[in-house]
Formats: sequence, structure tokens, C-alpha cells
Amino acid sequence: MKVLPQASGELFLTDGGLETDLIFNRGVEIREFAAHTLLPSAAGRHALSEYFRGFLSLARECGTGFILDAPTWKAHSHWAKDLGATEAELRAANLEAVNFIATLRDEFAGNQGPIVLNAVIGPKGDAYAPESLLNAAEAEEYHTQQIRWLVDSEVEMVSALTFTQAEEATGIVKAADKADLPIVVSFTVETDGRLPTGQPLGEAIREVDAATRRAAAYFMVNCAHPEHFRDAITDAGWSRRIKGLRCNASRCSHAELDAAEELDAGNPRELAALYRELAARMPWVNVLGGCCGTDLRHVSAIAKAFTSDDAMAS
Repeated sequence: MKVLPQASGELFLTDGGLETDLIFNRGVEIREFAAHTLLPSAAGRHALSEYFRGFLSLARECGTGFILDAPTWKAHSHWAKDLGATEAELRAANLEAVNFIATLRDEFAGNQGPIVLNAVIGPKGDAYAPESLLNAAEAEEYHTQQIRWLVDSEVEMVSALTFTQAEEATGIVKAADKADLPIVVSFTVETDGRLPTGQPLGEAIREVDAATRRAAAYFMVNCAHPEHFRDAITDAGWSRRIKGLRCNASRCSHAELDAAEELDAGNPRELAALYRELAARMPWVNVLGGCCGTDLRHVSAIAKAFTSDDAMAS
């Protein structure tokens, strides 16, 4: 399996909450919250390009690496009916999404740090409240389809983002491993630090690793406020498997966020301070970005907290 550039331990940034930023801050309509649907139109493509250029410029200014996400989170068959899309159209959307970010990578080829092409894959169902439980075999069969599509692109890795179940995570890791494609698993947790299924975060990571012989490159936590899971972090083997954080700035629960009509963007400086606090507990974490409600302001504050002269001296 290919060794990813971020395995070096150097700092890598990601973007923030793509969909929430475009919808609430930029007035861009996204059909069914599926960002890949913006690519066919000139206006949609421009909106995505301008969004990502801000983060790529930040990485250039800070001298960090960058994980560049293809907008493929909902470009899989569970959403075909809602999107009115055929299998062929979804496959084409995945390939076009990777081509899109590859063009952006080339535009920022002068960046000091590596730019890694990453395709994000969402769970089969609601990322806030799983509609049904999948066993590992079912999940492997389901996610193999999108992974096979992505293998035909320039993508360098995939990320199972906002996953809610250890069994589904196990299945997608097995599918990626068979395709010889590096994969990262990012779990989301509730306000009690547990997955939406009720399973503790550490238990979920240990379960996936045991069932897949540690085939995942690393794990992440996303779409949760740092205070929701910081008390669960210990200096244990499973904690050291977490290399990335993409947190919400909002302290709201998933149910509250789902029902909200206005964006809760929290406080960028406070979020950055909480990242530093987590980093004191988890100095091995080196992939940092944001999730729902965050934007360039938040990731800029986080980057500054980790790359300023004061931060480097601490």
C-alpha cells in the first residue's frame, strides 16, 4: 500500500465545511447537499474553485501540505433516487470531481508542501442519525462500487468521512484495501463522545483495526465540537491512530444542527485554542481542518495557532 505524504508527521491542512460555507456564507444552492452537483455548471464550478483556492493559498502561505478533497461525499448509489441520477452519471461525477481537484492541484504546483488528491465518501445513509445498521460484508459490497469508480481516476487516497458505525467502516476499509487504495476513516461522535450507535470512539477504532489488520492509514474525528470528545482521549494505542481533526466550531448536537435554520459558526479563535489544547494531549495529530459551520476564517486561525513563531516555540 502506498505511503501517504502526511505519514511524515509534517503539518497538513484540509478545508472546512464546504457545503455550509457555500450555502450560508456565499448564497450557493446545493441540490440535496451534494456538492458534486455544482460541477456541471460554470457558476457552480466557479464557486467550488474560489472556495478551494482560499484554502490552497492558505497552505501556500503557511508552507504546509494540503489534503484536497474531491466533492464526492454523496456521489454514491444510496442517493441516486434523491438526485435523479443513474449509475453511469454517478460514476462520471466521481471521475469529474477528481479531474476538477487535479486541475486545482496543478494551479498550485508551486506550494511548498505536497497537495494530496483525496476523494471523500460518505456513509450509506444519514451521517447524523444512521437509518439502519450495516454489517461489514454488506458495507464492503456497497462501497466497493464507488471505490472502483475512483480507482480509474488520479485520486491518491479516499476518506470515509462522517462515518457512524464501526461495521460500515470495517467494510469500506476492506474494499479500499482490496483496491490497493489508501483509506482514512473519520468517525463522527455525539456530545457524549460516542458514535451515534452508542459505541465509544476507542472501541470503534480498535474494532476496525482488529477486523482489517490495521489496513486504514489512520483515523480522524470530524463533525463534532472538540469538547464533545476530548475527555475520551487518552495516551492509548487507539488514540495514537487518530492523526486528523475536522471539528465543528458549534457546540450544538447533531440533532440541533440538523434542525437549525441559521448557521452557528462559533468562534474561530476559540476553536483554534481548543485544537491547541487537543494537540497537547495528541501531539501526533498533524492533519487539521474544519467541518460543518467552519470556513477559511476557522482554518486560518487553526493554521496560525500551529505555525506562528509562538506556536513553534511552545
